[in-house]
Amino acid sequence: MDRKELPRYQRFAQQLRQGGIAAEMYLGTSGMKAQMKYADRRGAPCVVIQGGDEIAKGEVQIKDLIDGAKAAATIKDSKEWREGRPAQFSVPEDQLVAAVKGVLDRHSSQPQ
Repeated sequence: MDRKELPRYQRFAQQLRQGGIAAEMYLGTSGMKAQMKYADRRGAPCVVIQGGDEIAKGEVQIKDLIDGAKAAATIKDSKEWREGRPAQFSVPEDQLVAAVKGVLDRHSSQPQ
């Protein structure tokens, strides 16, 4: 997480909360792997990722952790995982709330 972009990330969390979505922002200094583990431990259904490439495009990545875990069971190796990026998609920043709601709605209507 780019520390100089914290205000941007805080706005995303605020937009999600205003949209009725429980959201928190990882504030640790660990890398992406630790952040994903944290989200998984918290039971987060998805995470929002934005790095320099996404900022340049005005997009965010949404990683569906539930579908990602299901896909992990069928993927044979890390190369296949990286190339396929299962359960991860990009949306324009202004579609963040709607996209996260879509992930949440999809999982709330599926039997667990």
